[in-house]
Amino acid sequence: MTETTVTDPAAAPAGSKSQQAYEAVKARIVGGSYTPGYRLVLAAIAKDLGVSVVPVREAIRRLEAEGLVKFERNVGATVAGIDPTEYLYTMQTLSIVEGAATALSAPLIGAADVARARAVNEQMRECLEHFDPVRFTQLNQDFHSVLFEHCPNPHILDLVHRGWNRLASLRSSTFRFVPGRAHDSVAEHEALLNLIESGASADSIENAARLHRSATLDAYLAQAHPVPLPIPLV
Repeated sequence: MTETTVTDPAAAPAGSKSQQAYEAVKARIVGGSYTPGYRLVLAAIAKDLGVSVVPVREAIRRLEAEGLVKFERNVGATVAGIDPTEYLYTMQTLSIVEGAATALSAPLIGAADVARARAVNEQMRECLEHFDPVRFTQLNQDFHSVLFEHCPNPHILDLVHRGWNRLASLRSSTFRFVPGRAHDSVAEHEALLNLIESGASADSIENAARLHRSATLDAYLAQAHPVPLPIPLV
């Protein structure tokens, strides 16, 4: 399965050097090779990828728009980090918009989609045996993309994609902090699929999707940065 990304009208054509640079740098940020604060030296990255500086610069600009890169005076481009408060607000927002997107998608999710999502969830279950948090997180996104990708409201879908992109650099390591949460996540995925298969109401599906997202947020904040939730999630 492939990663779902924001549909960007300004994105480079598939296969172009700019697109290749974008995918390569983003993969290193999401995978943890480029950690928060890492300085992105365009010339060095261009040499490493075997391209000129121009496509790398274009790729960095796209990543900045997605919130994965920031520019600092006298420093240049660096990998953006997410502080606990920013993580809190982003996850709260994502719980709302992704819950809505999943509920709106539910009537359009067919048996083949459910089977695809269940197959991904089974890979996640197998991943628990020799836990790889980066792979688990990628599979987690693959699973959820199946559930929200049929959302007929393009504005809500765009907000979901933006939320995932904003979290990407931190999400690569979230399950390192709360590996126990991964087991619960797999079980909640199955429960969510059962709701969709049974034709449950939109409210039930949306609430389950939001609770699933907020449970991950609560587990992370309790383990890494205890911060009270100023805004109720449900």
